[in-house]
Amino acid sequence: MKLIVRLLLNLFTRTFLIRTSLLFKPFFDIFFKGTRFTDPINNKSYSYFFPYGYNKQRKNALCPGTFSLERHRLLWLYLKKETDFFNSNNKILHFAPEQCFHKFFKSFFKNYTTTDLNSPIVDIKADICNLPFNDNSFDYILCNHVLEHIYDDEKAMKEIYRVLNKNGIAILQVPIDINNNYTHEGRDIDNKQDRNKLFGQYDHLRMYGLDYFKKLKNIGFKVKNENYLSNISQDEKDKYSLHNAGSIPVCIKV
Repeated sequence: MKLIVRLLLNLFTRTFLIRTSLLFKPFFDIFFKGTRFTDPINNKSYSYFFPYGYNKQRKNALCPGTFSLERHRLLWLYLKKETDFFNSNNKILHFAPEQCFHKFFKSFFKNYTTTDLNSPIVDIKADICNLPFNDNSFDYILCNHVLEHIYDDEKAMKEIYRVLNKNGIAILQVPIDINNNYTHEGRDIDNKQDRNKLFGQYDHLRMYGLDYFKKLKNIGFKVKNENYLSNISQDEKDKYSLHNAGSIPVCIKV
């Protein structure tokens, strides 16, 4: 199974995989029904979670019913329990929307906008570095595991800051090497194999270090690196399979 997942991730484009997975998801939801794991996003239980990763695979990572990963499930719990995100009147902007969130958010929020250059399921095709939205337009912005793909990530951060409401919250998750104080920048590396080796994925342009949070502060955000996993009991970590979930960069426009 691990080999199959790795081959799929490396052989096919993200757009193709999104379109194809939409066909299989209803069958996975039934076939893998069980009691071992639970996804808090749809509150359904499963006998098996898929391994996931482009190179080093994490076991019990991908829920077959929602296609959520550990970070998605942890973020859901954080937003649900610690914020007013699930106020249906909030104006939400969601970059490259994850399938595990998209359908529910689309039906729940009165003002929910999705955007990306390549995703087949978004409302608006747009460049994150040149957004077609007015200043102070959104109460919450979700931009998870996007900035590492962007050549001028600082310009993208400035655009996110611009369109976020005053006191609004942006969740800006990226891959971070917590053992490195500085970002390993590689946006001018053209060879995909080199990028894969350096950054863990062929389409990543950098590996962020702990200076990522300073970069966000320089844009103007008040930043909290929320280690929400420490608030979760061991039983819940096992139940939701959250062991590799990481932290949540919470960025407030002040």
